[in-house]
This record gives sequence, C-alpha cells and structure tokens, in this order.
Amino acid sequence: MKSDYPDEKNPSNRYTAPARLLHWTLAILLIGMVGLGWYMMSIEDAPGSDWYFNLHKSVGLLVLLLVLLRAVWRLLHQPAPLPLATPPWQIIASTVSHWVLYALMLALPLIGAIGAAFSKSGLIFFGTPLPRLVAPDHDVAELFFSMHSFAAWILVILVSLHVLAALKHLLIDRDGVFQRMWF
Repeated sequence: MKSDYPDEKNPSNRYTAPARLLHWTLAILLIGMVGLGWYMMSIEDAPGSDWYFNLHKSVGLLVLLLVLLRAVWRLLHQPAPLPLATPPWQIIASTVSHWVLYALMLALPLIGAIGAAFSKSGLIFFGTPLPRLVAPDHDVAELFFSMHSFAAWILVILVSLHVLAALKHLLIDRDGVFQRMWF
C-alpha cells in the first residue's frame, strides 16, 4: 500500500526533532541497559563487578530523567494522526502499547533505584554516593530487584513487538508510519 500521507517528507506528518532524538537515545540506552543488566547478573559476585553495577545505577538515573523529559514533551506535543486507512484496532493497539511502554520506562528505573536505595551499597551516580533515605534491607532490596528484572523482561517483549510493528509499517504497509520517527 502506498502512503496515506500526501507528502511523507512533510514535517507535519512526523514527530518533532526533540521527540525523535529522545526516542532513539532512549532506545539505545535501554537496549544497552538490558544487556548490561543481564551481564551484571552473570558476574554478580566476581571481583570488579561493582563497577558494572554502579554504571547501571548511574545510567538508570539518566534514563529516568530522559523518560520524564520525553513524557512531558509527548504530553505537550501531540504527534500527527496515523494514516486514514489505519484500522481502528491498530490505532487502539498503538495507543495502548505506547502508554504501557512509557509506564514501563518510568517504572523500571524507579523500581531499580528503590532496590538500590535498600541495598548495602546504596544509590551511586557516576561515583558519587547519593544520600541515603532508607536503611539497608537486603530482603526489600531483593524484592525490588526481582520486580526490576520482571519489568525488564516485559519491556523486552513490548519493545520487540514495537519493532515488529514498525517494520510491518515500513516493509509491508508502506504507509509512512515508520518514517514519522526516523531521522
């Protein structure tokens, strides 16, 4: 199918440049964080593993700030509507999946930060320990880390579906939807 947009390159059909920059920056960071998280778990008790955990905590706090910025930007800047030929079920699925992705992108670093706050080492931002707001509690930390891990798997599944949907729009539908978020 040919694009339902009269002019695919028309800026009014695309996400804003800041939205695209935040999207791709967070995509790269989140993929890296999931990979780093899985690697960390494989070397959890190895000498020198603290460096990886501290990096994960630091980048996680940056991700939280970027997700908050992206959510505010998205609330203040509505994207152009989907093509007219988009089936209603796809519009609903797109809307729901995007908001669930936002919720997970916010929850994941928050849950991880809470777990880290309860851990023995606490929250560290690029080598600087942050003030402790709670006393260390191993059991509470492990509970939050389990939730963090579960949420990461859900995020991986949703991002995979998101990528598959984007590729469907690019390669099968050819309706210009993919290009809205491309540079």
